[in-house]
Amino acid sequence: ICAVYVVLGTAMEELSMILLTVPLFFPVVTALGFDPIWFGIIVVIVVQIGLISPPVGMNIFVVKSLLRHLTIGTVFRGVLPFNVALVALLAIIVAFPQLATWLPGFMK
Repeated sequence: ICAVYVVLGTAMEELSMILLTVPLFFPVVTALGFDPIWFGIIVVIVVQIGLISPPVGMNIFVVKSLLRHLTIGTVFRGVLPFNVALVALLAIIVAFPQLATWLPGFMK
């Protein structure tokens, strides 16, 4: 599921991607016994990874249009640390889902 979001994120904007895919994936994820809040957090993180990933990465072109003096390659290199950090965050939240559900758990 994460790979689908990353691939879609390179070509689509986030709202369209979420509106098209969550109704398909949510029943599967809940049927498998995963927490819906955890799934929502994972979706948001993976969508953001897709939006700053080459080759299309919509947010990259927003930054490029604001900073016209930079080349697109420079912008992609500048975003790389953020992409690495988001992938690390995703790995941590997948490995330890309690981190994503701890604070919302107080609202029950």
